Amino acid sequence: MAEICTQTIYFEQQGKINTERTLKTALKRIQELRIEQIVIASTGGDTALEAMDIFKDYNPIIVTHSTGFNNPNEQEMPEKTRKTLEDLGATVLTSLHSFGGIGRAVRKKFKTYQLEDIIANTLRILGEGMKVCCEITLMAADAGFINIEKETVSIGGTARGADTALVLKPANTQNFFELKIKEILCKPRMD
Repeated sequence: MAEICTQTIYFEQQGKINTERTLKTALKRIQELRIEQIVIASTGGDTALEAMDIFKDYNPIIVTHSTGFNNPNEQEMPEKTRKTLEDLGATVLTSLHSFGGIGRAVRKKFKTYQLEDIIANTLRILGEGMKVCCEITLMAADAGFINIEKETVSIGGTARGADTALVLKPANTQNFFELKIKEILCKPRMD
């Protein structure tokens, strides 16, 4: 049986200090595997704009926080940034978070954790970016922006910037357990 030999990069720190290296690491593997689907988390748009310089020959899906995530009726990504990204060839997705929604409402109101919280916190054992990468891939699949039959590179991070990149077999949220983490390209070491 043949072996696949790839190297996982472990960053000493979390956060945006790793963004450029994460994006370039992802690009290298995308080119090696000829992956066409790229999903990138970006709250305000800075990570997405940096990614568009690196992924200029691709059309990534940029996934934002849902509207109202922090404050009612507020979208954290400015409309001007969204338009710039779309003009550069990206698709920008704003939708309900796969590990949020109604379960988050129940947690806030009744102070009890729901299944979505348990799954999210379990993924966080491997790092915040790991949870983000899985969640945004589910969201992109649910929106019909990626084909669940094709491998996808997903890029997320801790707080701001990108520090985690994965190769995934996507799935729809309703079929969450069909989501497979095929490769961990990079992530921060956990304290």
